[in-house]
Amino acid sequence: MFPIFIIAMVLLNAESFNLCAQQKAYFPDKNEWQSQSPSSLKINAEKLSRAIDFAKNNGSDADPNLKIAHYESGFGREPFGYPIGPMKTRGEASGLIIKNGYIVAEWGTPERVDLTFSVAKSFVSATVGLAVDRGIISSENDIVYPYMAPIIPYNTVRPQMNKADHLYEEDIFELFDTEHNRKITWDHLLRQTSDWEGVLWGKPDWADRPEGPSNEWRSRERNEPGSIYKYNDTRVNVLALASMNVWRRPLPVVLKEHLMDKIGASDSWRWTGYENSFVIIDGQVMQAVSGGSHWGGGMFINAYDQARFGYLTLRNGWWKGEQIISESWLEKSKTPTTAQDTYGFMNYFINTDQKLLPSAPASAFYHLGAGVNMIYVDQENDLVVVARWLKSHHMDDFIKLVLESME
Repeated sequence: MFPIFIIAMVLLNAESFNLCAQQKAYFPDKNEWQSQSPSSLKINAEKLSRAIDFAKNNGSDADPNLKIAHYESGFGREPFGYPIGPMKTRGEASGLIIKNGYIVAEWGTPERVDLTFSVAKSFVSATVGLAVDRGIISSENDIVYPYMAPIIPYNTVRPQMNKADHLYEEDIFELFDTEHNRKITWDHLLRQTSDWEGVLWGKPDWADRPEGPSNEWRSRERNEPGSIYKYNDTRVNVLALASMNVWRRPLPVVLKEHLMDKIGASDSWRWTGYENSFVIIDGQVMQAVSGGSHWGGGMFINAYDQARFGYLTLRNGWWKGEQIISESWLEKSKTPTTAQDTYGFMNYFINTDQKLLPSAPASAFYHLGAGVNMIYVDQENDLVVVARWLKSHHMDDFIKLVLESME
């Protein structure tokens, strides 16, 4: 049994070592990211070239016109499945490999701004983490309902109506006004275990990836919050709106000021919502963003900015002498969800028991969106990989080739 003071000294020394390593790490300036040759970082250039060729040759075969791709997928055949946000024709298979902070390989058109689909969810959870770090939200384990003000939709048609003819219509809506929804915590929303019930921006919760007989979609028994994991974009958008409600500012503004500008992101990224997702807060019209591109909208971003965000999470929230987002928040983000042990906070996919990526370390994690849009983060190998428009069933094959190039 070690004396307590020895254990404390070991922990303190480990913390000091990590801090020292962070301070010595290379962080790229805005509009500039240094490259190094693979050989200078003990990477086999020939094997790395094979990995890149694999990514190029196994790009997505979905239609580059994302509106057509949407309707040709299962999403387009869902109830209320039509897009209500902007979409953009995508580019070719592209990506970056970052080793020890330096670019060692890039392919395709990494400078191209494209939708990143559900990687936007990781930015939603970041805004919640920033709110917790600042005490705007006391704890992610708090029930959300007491934090919520009434939502006042912005509608250019309603002011022209005679309100006397609409006495029984609500002018506002509440996100958490049912008995079930009042039990939901921030943690439940972050882990997609809330089973939130309702309709937001014209998209009912039951219409996203519906299961079971259609006559039971609306009347099914609700699951206790925290008990069942269900990937559901309506509920993701609930979290995005709830986060904006506590910040009282548009989330793109929050993200730019408190995170993206600090990590030197470009000025080309945009985060949008839907044509009907405008509300009024403090007399200002604000658009609630979407946490993905299931129905259009979401995060438009290039691969370099994706890599910067991934590198921030690799460095435990630290960037050039500043803790941008707390290390404790990122640790929670990577904590397995009880109902789904390969998922942390959205959209952190964790390689628990190496189930998701058998070739990668169990400690690896990645931010993932349809496409595929993947930001792979590997702290054991000091590695960040951005792969865009890769066939999903080749994710592990590609990562395996990249890791095999590390000598």
